[in-house]
Amino acid sequence: MHIRFATGNEGKLTEARAYLDGVATVEQVTYDYTEIQSAALEEIAAVGARETYEYLQETADEPVDGVLVDDTGLFVDAFDGFPGPYSAYVEQTIGVERLWQFARDEDNRRAYFRTVMAYADERGVETFTGSVAGTLVAPRGEEGFGYDPIFEYNGQTLAEMTAAEKNAISHRGRALAAVADWLAEETDV
Repeated sequence: MHIRFATGNEGKLTEARAYLDGVATVEQVTYDYTEIQSAALEEIAAVGARETYEYLQETADEPVDGVLVDDTGLFVDAFDGFPGPYSAYVEQTIGVERLWQFARDEDNRRAYFRTVMAYADERGVETFTGSVAGTLVAPRGEEGFGYDPIFEYNGQTLAEMTAAEKNAISHRGRALAAVADWLAEETDV
């Protein structure tokens, strides 16, 4: 099976290839699908996957088995889940340091990352979720990207972990593992 993953992020592509190895080959496609505004990551990812699949069906030189699209959010308990699906926008506009400044005086700094992977093919769209819970802390570490420096899991921020350590507990990895399990079952049928 040959899957197209709509992402511009090489790290995501590498992680997808590692998790889907043995059930599918994964090729990166750069297609700027419409990212709808919604409070639900599932809806955002599903619409993007369906649009990307339909676009590739019309334009690709060879048949498209399936398409993957992901959407991720950081959900902060003290902020009733905000920024959630608006995490990328919040990071771009106010930044990671500023979000930490808002959270540092809160008694409850628990948060979690959640990723939804949406897989689209001729039958429709399936979604798969992965999450990892942690705590917001003062920025530490030099690795990773985005909110990694302020998200602590078991005493380390994601930015203090190696790529292998982060991938072992990653929200995206957990969602990709669910995709791999589902694809393995689907191809055995």
